[in-house]
Amino acid sequence: MKIPRFLTILLLIVVVLLLVGYVGASVYVYNQLSRTVAGCGNADDRENTPASFTIDNVDTAPYLMAGYSDVEFVSRGDGIQLAGWFVPAPNGTENTAPTVILVHGLTSCKGSHEVLLPAGMLHRAGYNTMLIDLRDHGQSQVEDGRFAAGSEEWRDALGAWDYLVNEGGIAPERIGLFGASLGAATVMIATGEEVRVAAVWEDSGFSSIQAAVDAELSRSGFPTFLSSSGLLAGRFIAGDDITAFSPLAAMAKLDGRPIFITHGTADARLSVDYASDLADAVQADGGTPQVWIIEGATHVQAMFIETEEYERRLVEFFDAALQAG
Repeated sequence: MKIPRFLTILLLIVVVLLLVGYVGASVYVYNQLSRTVAGCGNADDRENTPASFTIDNVDTAPYLMAGYSDVEFVSRGDGIQLAGWFVPAPNGTENTAPTVILVHGLTSCKGSHEVLLPAGMLHRAGYNTMLIDLRDHGQSQVEDGRFAAGSEEWRDALGAWDYLVNEGGIAPERIGLFGASLGAATVMIATGEEVRVAAVWEDSGFSSIQAAVDAELSRSGFPTFLSSSGLLAGRFIAGDDITAFSPLAAMAKLDGRPIFITHGTADARLSVDYASDLADAVQADGGTPQVWIIEGATHVQAMFIETEEYERRLVEFFDAALQAG
């Protein structure tokens, strides 16, 4: 039976409209989910400094850090201009003190509580700390106004590491990385790409961007079938292949270097299951991850609800990993 020509044309029109709609929806989803915020997403964070910040239900007085300085440096490999704060260890011991670089999450900045509080914990334990603004965040250069799920941002963390080694004269074996959320993915990838990073602490990170995008789509009310096309749209719109690097793949590059994995069971943003995925990958490579799962904690909230225990574990981990003391 021959299909009438008008039906064939109608069918082609429907297919084209569906295809255009699918592509359009994918581009919309990518644009919605990939946007960052120049400056700090939280207006209150813009006023914070290492020497002055407050947190609800946390006594921040022991964690305030005077004597910090503004620093400027460039990302490794692509020369993005970046901003940070360097806080020297107390009592004039910065030349010999262990050092930790702290990396914030998406649409956040170096003035956020998620990096200021752990920096204060480490500072009062005798550490140098360096808090940085990722590209497209805070006071750092706006590259394209989009996040790349750590697949570009890892260069920013290693730019800070290069600055400390080359300008600060700090030995690589005395430098660790700390990251929260997007910052966690960033520091895990950075550790995989630089074999001299001594240790890494990740809080509430994801294991693979595909799984994280699916979860974010569901959380935002979008169908998950748009994830693959949305990621593809990123390649055409921003030139970003955000699947090029993965925290999970980075776990196979640790070669026994220390990693601490922490996550809350009530995290509705990034599933606590990612912590198990990451730990399993470390173990599969012969490593021994330290894992702390906090019952009832939401996204990057453990440090605020279990502050004393968080501080104890954080300092003990880096003391052992960076040969402190």
